[in-house]
Amino acid sequence: MAAEEAGLVEAVPRGGGDMNIRRIIKHLSTGRASVRRAFPRQTLNLIEDAIRTTETRHDGQIRFAVEPALELAPLLDGQTARQRAIEVFSELHVWDTEHNNGVLIYLLLADRDVEIVADRGIHVKLGTEVWEAICQQMEAAFRAGQFEAGVLNGLQAVGEHLARHFPARNDQFNEIPDSPVLL
Repeated sequence: MAAEEAGLVEAVPRGGGDMNIRRIIKHLSTGRASVRRAFPRQTLNLIEDAIRTTETRHDGQIRFAVEPALELAPLLDGQTARQRAIEVFSELHVWDTEHNNGVLIYLLLADRDVEIVADRGIHVKLGTEVWEAICQQMEAAFRAGQFEAGVLNGLQAVGEHLARHFPARNDQFNEIPDSPVLL
C-alpha cells in the first residue's frame, strides 16, 4: 500500500507527468554512470555526514535517494517524480519511524526533479510551501550542475526547519540509515 493511500503523507502534485518524446529520450539515456558523475563517492560521503550532523540538532529522520531514470513502463504511463518519490518513501520505510518524523529527499536525475516527502508528523507542521521552496532551490543548483552544493544546501534547509519545529530530544536515536540511496 502506498504511503499516500495509508494516510501517512500528503501527496502534492509537482511537475508534469506529460509523456513526451524528449522526456522518454532523457530517461532512456540517463543511467547509473550519470548518477556516478553527478554524485561521486566523495560527494556521497559528504551527504551522509551532513545527514548525520543535522540529525543531531533535531528529532527528524532524513533519507536522500537519487534515481537515474524511471523504468520504461512507468515512464510510458506518465509517472511523475512525485508519484515515484511516494513509492520510494514507502519502499525505504521512511514512514516507519516511532514519531512519524521521516523525510525523504528524492531526486529523479533524468528530469532534474526534486521531491520531498515528509511523514505526517512533520508535514502537518511545515506544509507544502516549505518543501516546495527547498525543492526549487535544489533544482536550480542542479540545473547549474552543482549537485553536491544543491543537496548539501537542501539538507541544511530541511534540518533548520526540523530543528525549529522538532528540537532534539535526549532519548532520540537514529532509526533510518544516513547513507544516500542510489536506486
